[in-house]
Amino acid sequence: MKILILGAGKMGSFFTDVLSFDHEVAVFDVEPKRLRFVYNVVRMSNPEEIKDFNPEIVINAATIKYTIDAFELVLPYLSESCILSDIASVKTGLREYYKKVGRPFVSSHPMFGPTFASLSDLSTQSAIVISESNHWGKIFFKDLYNSLNLNVFEYTFEEHDETIAYSLSIPFASTLVFASVMKPQDAPGTTFKRHMDIARGLLSEDDYLLTEILFNPYTPTQVESIRAELKQLLEIIEKKDSAAMLKFLTKVRENIADKK
Repeated sequence: MKILILGAGKMGSFFTDVLSFDHEVAVFDVEPKRLRFVYNVVRMSNPEEIKDFNPEIVINAATIKYTIDAFELVLPYLSESCILSDIASVKTGLREYYKKVGRPFVSSHPMFGPTFASLSDLSTQSAIVISESNHWGKIFFKDLYNSLNLNVFEYTFEEHDETIAYSLSIPFASTLVFASVMKPQDAPGTTFKRHMDIARGLLSEDDYLLTEILFNPYTPTQVESIRAELKQLLEIIEKKDSAAMLKFLTKVRENIADKK
């Protein structure tokens, strides 16, 4: 299969490595310097080169802020049958965009990133494929994600955004609040160090990505639940209510218990 990857960043390079040995792959990036570290592929920095390559599917791995802009840049050089695909963690505006351009598309979300996941072992990671996507596009990405030992789920655009609000917005908001009140520690404990490692990893991500995930329309409800639990915990602490604390801790342990 002839595959064009837009963007030679972290995820673009990852998909290039994964796909280049079984498919004919080209990588396009407007900054030629980013193409220095990709190999076994056709390198492109001029969009006019895309027409001659004639890809069957385009994987848009551009920074989330520029996802639609990247599509718009290459669209004039793609055949009508070429499948557009994105791997964006935030799908805001993409359903409407695909409807407007009228091209076959497949939207998915590999729910891991180079910051936290070990890309050599993804068996504990997950991916979402959007159910409204093109049939053949879904087969392509499901086969790809299964080959990486990912746990694959199929959701609608709306279900995806709801899931992301829960699975990303809650830990993102919690980590940001933790980091916002931190001071340097001369003798940090193990738990503190672990939380700080998570905070540093999160804050190494793109600011626009963090903002868009937190601006998900489903996020406020999730953040409100954090505020409600903090209020309850603060009341228990202020009253030194041992019985209430025991009940709170029991509830928390039940929430994180392995239900398998």
